[in-house]
Amino acid sequence: MATVVDLITYPVKGCAGTSLDAAFLTPAGLAYDRAFMVVGVDGVFRTQRRDPRLALVRPTVSADGSRLTLEPVGPVGLGGPAEVPGAVHVDVTTSAPRRDVELFGVTYQGIDQGDGAARWLTEFLGAPSRLVRVPPEHDRKTDGLTPGTSGYADSSAVHLLSRASLAQLDARMAERGAPPLAMDRFRPNLVIDSGPRGGSGEDWASAPHAEDRIRRMTIGAAGLGYTKLAARCAVTLVDQEAGARGGPEPLRTLARYRRFSAGGVVFGAKFSVTRPGKLSVGDEVVVEEWGDAET
Repeated sequence: MATVVDLITYPVKGCAGTSLDAAFLTPAGLAYDRAFMVVGVDGVFRTQRRDPRLALVRPTVSADGSRLTLEPVGPVGLGGPAEVPGAVHVDVTTSAPRRDVELFGVTYQGIDQGDGAARWLTEFLGAPSRLVRVPPEHDRKTDGLTPGTSGYADSSAVHLLSRASLAQLDARMAERGAPPLAMDRFRPNLVIDSGPRGGSGEDWASAPHAEDRIRRMTIGAAGLGYTKLAARCAVTLVDQEAGARGGPEPLRTLARYRRFSAGGVVFGAKFSVTRPGKLSVGDEVVVEEWGDAET
C-alpha cells in the first residue's frame, strides 16, 4: 500500500509552497493552489526559470480566501537585510477589472490585486511586477489522458511524486559525486511513500516511478485520473532555500535514464481531479486502474 506523506500547496505560482495536514481537493487542485500569479508589466507570467527569487516568497491564504499574505523567507536580501521588505497583506478582490495575462504563450484573464502587492513584489524581485488572481469564471481546459481544469498551474491540477523515485535519483547522482536533493526541487502537490509493513496490500510504492503507471486512484474522499508524465525544466536547478540557480543537477542525471521519447526528461506524474473531496496526510492511495508507463 501507499500513503500520502506530504500535501503541498503553492498559492502563488512560482513562489514557495506550504505543507498541510489536510486540504480540500477542488476540480482545479488543492484549494487556492496556483490561484495567484506574478506577472510583468506586459502581463507575461514570472517564473523561477527567470526569477529564482520567487522561491523566497512565502504566500499564505486565509481559510475563506479573502486575504493573502506574502512574506520573505531565507536569505532574501538583494544586498543585505536592510533591503528585505516585510510581509504584505493583500485583501483579495474578485470584482476588480480583468486584464489579459499570458502563460506559456496562451492568454487568460487575471484580476489585478492592487498597488500594494505590486510595490512589494517589484521591490522584492527587483523588476516591475503585478499580482493577479484567477477569476471565478476561469474555465481553463487541461490536456492529457484525463482532461480536467486548473488555475495557473503549468498544466494539470495535481503533481504527484513518490519518495522511491527521488531515492533512486539521489542514488544515481551519488554515483556521479553529486549530493542528494530535497523533494521541494520538484514542487509536487502530493508526495507518497510505502505504507506500514505487514498489511495485505501490495507494497507497490517502494518501486521507483510506480506513479507513472497509475491511471485512476482514490485518496481520502477525492478521485484523480492520470493525465501525463511531468516534464522537467530549469526550475529544478533552483535551490529553493537560497532562491538561486545551482549546478546542472538534477537534469544532467535525469537525462541519462529518464529521457522521454517526445523530448526532454520526465520525473513524476500529473493528474486531473475526477472527484473533489478532502484528503489528508496519512490517507491511503487506492489505485483503481493501472496502465503501462509511457516512454
